This record gives sequence, C-alpha cells and structure tokens, in this order.
Amino acid sequence: METRVEGKPTRVASEFSDNLSETCKMVTPNGRAMHKSDDEIPFDSEINFHHSESSLVEVLGSHSGESLTVHRETLAGIVYRSIKVVIFSNKLNLLMPFGPLAILVQKLTAHLGWVFALSLLGIMPLAERLGYATEQLAFYSGDTVGGLLNATFGNATELIISIYALKSGMTRVVQLSLLGSILSNMLLVLGCAFLCGGIVNHKKEQVFNKASASVNSGLLLMAVMGILFPAVLHYTHTEVRVGKSELFLSRFSSCVMLVAYAAYLFFQLKGQRSLYVSVDEEEVQSGNNSNDDESPDISKWESIIWLSVMTAWISILSEYLVGAIEGASTAWEIPIAFISVILLPLVGNAAEHASAIMFAMKDKLDISLAVAIGSSTQISMFVIPFCVVIGWIMGNSMDLNFQLFETAALFLTVIVVAFMLQEGTANYFKGLMLILCYLIVAASFYVHIDSSE
Repeated sequence: METRVEGKPTRVASEFSDNLSETCKMVTPNGRAMHKSDDEIPFDSEINFHHSESSLVEVLGSHSGESLTVHRETLAGIVYRSIKVVIFSNKLNLLMPFGPLAILVQKLTAHLGWVFALSLLGIMPLAERLGYATEQLAFYSGDTVGGLLNATFGNATELIISIYALKSGMTRVVQLSLLGSILSNMLLVLGCAFLCGGIVNHKKEQVFNKASASVNSGLLLMAVMGILFPAVLHYTHTEVRVGKSELFLSRFSSCVMLVAYAAYLFFQLKGQRSLYVSVDEEEVQSGNNSNDDESPDISKWESIIWLSVMTAWISILSEYLVGAIEGASTAWEIPIAFISVILLPLVGNAAEHASAIMFAMKDKLDISLAVAIGSSTQISMFVIPFCVVIGWIMGNSMDLNFQLFETAALFLTVIVVAFMLQEGTANYFKGLMLILCYLIVAASFYVHIDSSE
C-alpha cells in the first residue's frame, strides 16, 4: 500500500518533469531556446497571464453594459477628483463665494463700495487658481514655455479688466492698472520670491540664467522708452500738431513694440532657445539634478478646461469691478490712482505671487523670473500696446502718455530691478530691498493726486 502511494507522486512528478522539459524547448522571443535556468519563466508567465486575464474580466465585465457602467463611473470619478484637487485644495478658495455675493449686492442695493470690495475678493482666488491650472499645464512643457504660459494666463485678469475699462471709456484706469501691474510684478512679486526662496534655501546661493534676465531687462527699458517719449513730448510742448502728434507717436510706438515682442517670442522659443536653458534643465541634462521628480495633479485637458472656466468667471466679475471703481473711490475717500495702481494689481497678480514664490522656494528661480519679470515684460511690450490698438479700433484715444509722475516711477523701478539682476544671483536681502521699494511706491501713490482728475 505504501509503495503505491509513493509511486503515484513519483509518476506525477515524472510526467510534470517531461511536460516541463517540453516547455523548455519553446523558443524565446529573442530567438534562442530556453535552458533549465529559465525553467521558472514560462511557468510564472502562465500564472501572470491567467491572473491578468481574470483581472481584465473583473474590470471590463463579461457584457458591454457592464463595461459602459464602469466607464461612466471612471469619468465621474475623474470629474470628482479634479474638482476636489482644484477647488478644495486651497484655503484661499474660501473667498470664491464673494464673487456671486458681489453680483447679488449689485442687483439688490447698488452699493458700489461693497460691490468693488466683494468683486476684488472674489477675483483673488480665481486669479490664483488660474495660475495653478497654468502651472499644471506647464508640467507638459519645459521651463521656458512654462514660464511663458504662467505669464500669459497670469496677465489674463489685467487684460480682461482693461478691455472692460476701455469699453466704459475709463482710459486712465487702464493706464494706471497696467502700470501698477508692472510695478507690482517687478518689486513685490519678485521681492517676495527672492525673500522666501532665500530663507528656505539659505544654505546655498540661488542662481538663475543671466542671459534671459538681461534680455527681459532690455525689453523693459525699450518699453520705458516707448512710454517716456509721448510724456516728454507733451510736457515740453514740442508737438508738431497739438493733441494729435502725441497720439500718433503712441500708436506708432505700440505697433513697433508688438513687433518687437513677437520677435522676442520667436527668438526665445525657436531662434536661440539653447541660450535660455534654465539652470534646472542644465542640471537634468548633466545628470546632477538633486530635486525630486514632480508630477502634475491634473491632466493636460483638465488644465485647459479649468483655464477656460476660470477666465470666463473672471471676465464676468471684472465687469462689476470696473463699474464700481469710481463709486468705491468716493465711498472710501481713496484716490483712484491708488486703487488702480496698488489694489487692482494685488488681485490681478495673485497668480504670479503664488507661482513665483512656490518655484523660488523649490530653488527654481528661472521659472520665478519668467513669471515675475516675464509678466512685466509681457504687460509693457504686449498688453499696453495691445490696449492702445484696441482703443484705436474702438475709437478711444488711449495713448502712451502715462503722465510724468507715473513714468518716473516706472523708469526708476526698471533701473533698480536691472541692477538687482545683473549678477545672476538672488538672496533674501535683495528680496527685502525690492519689497521695501514697493512700499515707497505705494505710499507715493497714496498721497499723489492724478493730474488728469
């Protein structure tokens, strides 16, 4: 009895060995016959195949109706996760209800001071989320394109507000708000980025690409030239045709600046892109990057959809914001110049603030500069000339004469920042100096009476 019991497993083992040896004679994908050292590979592959097949059946189901149900649940899960990540991941989004509340107050009470304040608070998280969605989209591109995307969509708020102000005939508000955006980006946003980045990375010196910073500084000086000459022409009373030469010069200079900015984009993205490789990209190419790999929170198409939604909602609130500026100035007894130069850019630059500071803390100063300085360059070389052209089309006589006080503030700001960037290094002390300079500018506009008033 024992002999039969022991013999049966022996025969089974013998048959299994024969089958296994036949299996070993199979040819591998690379064309060679398997050896005994590979005995476990087909056996494991067969197990894995059956396991994968069973998992696939469990996921897809045996009928098309079950597959469709799973697909719908997956799509609903994606939408839920996207809303959770974009809307509920930031405490600043608690201010979003103030946007609908501003519209409600406008309809019920028409108290312009409250409408302006609520619209201002409602736009702030939208501008920040616009920057977040742009940052997620930038994951699918390099640092150069990513910084350009951040600057472009970060300036969407200012551009939308400016267009609504032009439609309302508030040319001076457009000039002052765009000037304030440049000053805020160059002094406050860049200063906060240098300060926070320098504190977090205090053990090493932060560096950035000097070539890119120099080109942006040159473009900013060109913008100052375009804004300065109409003001000088006006205040020296040297116009050939009073009231018309200044407008003609502004429109001609705006067209030239738009051409220069288009050439700059081609030069940066196509022509000489190798000169503008960021420090982080150079470290990745050389294999010396010590930063942890990051991945986007949402997909590319989710980012595009959220960008569209946020831009549309900002455009709606901007109409209420612009319409309440003069009423808020009267109710609060604050100069329109201070509201336009200081308060409006603080909201419009929320995206730049968040992005520039975050990247600086991660020691990615090239992206921070592309956001802060790149945004100032884009406003001065694209948004302002574009508004002049749009005003020209609308029959609005917007020009580049920003008045003497405002032009001087812009000129001095560009000079100070250009000196800060010439070494190609950053630290917390430079950031503190830029922030203090912005406080001086803010105080100056608080006590300044606009001559156009």
